[in-house]
Amino acid sequence: QREFTQKKTFTSWINSVLAKHTPPSVISDLYTDIQQGHLLLDLLEVLSGQHLPREKGFNTFQCRSNIENALTFLKSRSLKLINIHVADIIEGKPSIVLGLIWTIIFHFHIEELARTLACTYNQPSLDCPSAVDSSAKASRSAKKSAKIKERWKMSATKALLLWAKEQCSVHGSINVTDFKSSWRSGLAFLAIIQTLRPGLVDLEKAKARSNKENLKEAFRIA
Repeated sequence: QREFTQKKTFTSWINSVLAKHTPPSVISDLYTDIQQGHLLLDLLEVLSGQHLPREKGFNTFQCRSNIENALTFLKSRSLKLINIHVADIIEGKPSIVLGLIWTIIFHFHIEELARTLACTYNQPSLDCPSAVDSSAKASRSAKKSAKIKERWKMSATKALLLWAKEQCSVHGSINVTDFKSSWRSGLAFLAIIQTLRPGLVDLEKAKARSNKENLKEAFRIA
């Protein structure tokens, strides 16, 4: 069930990216379509904005060469491809293919999303009163810029954790310190929803509910 869900979700994400390729392409079966290497290269070209070398044919040698080109490119971007080998991708091994796609999503999509979210903190708010002293605003802006630059010395995981902590900190007692036990109660999920879309969550009621009830409620609302 978990593998099926991952395959379906990853396929949907890949196709949303491939739709931007010139010409557009599409994956119908993740495990078999990735074996030729062409769609994998298409995906990386859209995500990176670079043109990648490839073999035009579809024989075994050309497919292997295309996959090798894709993995070489990923390694050049400092991605850690642990136990991900060309032969396993050509065979369409589910665990390897899913692991590869998750690595790509994490590097190109989640990190970029976190970067975008962080950069919004540096934009002036439309609700800020114009009477605020300009020198004080400039000082705060400089501090935020420095904070953002420091953040991107971290990994995407740490950046996302910092973002989650900031969303939850608005609600006082909900403290996020990791991506493990901090999420068991469901309060962190609910707090983030409440920060992004105020009015959808009653956090005071949530504090009196069980972990399972809160998690179900968070996923339902999300």
